[in-house]
Amino acid sequence: MIERGDYRASARARAGGFTLLEVMVAVVVTAIGLLGIAKIQALAYASTTTASVRSLVALQASGLAASMHANRIYWSQGAAPVLITITGSGTTSTISDNTLNTTATTSTFCYSGVAPAGGCTAAQMAAFDLHTWANALNAPGMLLNLNPVTTISCPTINIPITCMITVTWNEKAVSVNSQGVANTVVASGTAQNGTFQPTYVLYVEP
Repeated sequence: MIERGDYRASARARAGGFTLLEVMVAVVVTAIGLLGIAKIQALAYASTTTASVRSLVALQASGLAASMHANRIYWSQGAAPVLITITGSGTTSTISDNTLNTTATTSTFCYSGVAPAGGCTAAQMAAFDLHTWANALNAPGMLLNLNPVTTISCPTINIPITCMITVTWNEKAVSVNSQGVANTVVASGTAQNGTFQPTYVLYVEP
């Protein structure tokens, strides 16, 4: 026969056990929730940085488009190469077209910003604009160490000539899941966690 006091003690013991289990479940759920909040915060910071970089790229591309509009003699008359590639880092940039690259890197009046008595040619102005663009794109606060590559395609088969400015760079980002990590690439095409190559394209009719 169970005494009333023993029954109450047993009931309290069982109640205490269930309460401990509930507390453990609550701690686990809370921990999972905190991890989710941390992930969301990391994604928010990454998204802010990504948006900032892409806005800067868009502004720079618009600036280059304005320079092309100002130099219609070169860009809209078929004088420009069909494809121009601009690479570089910091104050050192390389233009794929030999004529433009030589003109841009030679210390001339047009390159230094002081026009000679006879004025600058359209090619010299284009080289100056492209070189200035590359330096600005690789400057601190822009795409420094992100290895941007700019291509300008102006096929002459289209009349009026339409050019396409394409900017590609390496970007660090927080992947939401394993599939996002698997889709990240670098310039060489090999997979690397947290890095991918966004591309910005702007169509221009000089």
